[in-house]
Amino acid sequence: MLHHRYRLTFPESQVTEPVIYHVVKDFDVIPSIRRASIENHFGWMVVDFQGSHEQINAAIAYLEALGIDVVNAEGDFVAG
Repeated sequence: MLHHRYRLTFPESQVTEPVIYHVVKDFDVIPSIRRASIENHFGWMVVDFQGSHEQINAAIAYLEALGIDVVNAEGDFVAG
């Protein structure tokens, strides 16, 4: 199992959608939300994904297809 940290930035159209649920259900990726801020028109999240390389890549492709910006955050320090 691989562990990777990402920063997700959600557009307004996806803020209220259960995208993390679909990452778990559809791609069998285990998320660990490290920090997040969700507003009415914008949201971001730092999340660790655990799964195989193929599972994580498929989940990222799904998120990007929804218009969610996915940036590798490995090595980033998250206070708090």
